Amino acid sequence: MSMFQIFNVAGSAVSAQSQRLNTVASNLANADTVAGPNGQAYKARQVVFQTQLMGAANDLGAAGVQVSQVTEDQSPGRKVLDPKNPQADADGYVTYSNVNPVDEMVNMISASRSYQNNIEVMSTAKNLLEKTLSLGQS
Repeated sequence: MSMFQIFNVAGSAVSAQSQRLNTVASNLANADTVAGPNGQAYKARQVVFQTQLMGAANDLGAAGVQVSQVTEDQSPGRKVLDPKNPQADADGYVTYSNVNPVDEMVNMISASRSYQNNIEVMSTAKNLLEKTLSLGQS
């Protein structure tokens, strides 16, 4: 694998983790929302990754990552008895989103660490390339 492909691989991971962080932020922002006028509450979204080949098809060993899709969690939302709420159904229950803030915080920490690690990979590769170039100048 070429030294320059490291930037492509790590860059694809940074881009994918950035989208994951944005999805987590959206989930957390909507964690306490109630069902809208259509009767449907916000559904938690999850990012699905897949391997992405980098470069030519005959070039072995270079694979990055890409977001293949963003899926919605179809589990039912949390129901809370609050008959005075204008969003309550006929039984007096209000349906909240199915976002679990604790799970989302864990997901956010994982994504942010992965993002930081890939930035560190690119920084280390850059430093190695600079040192290699400086060796050639001596």
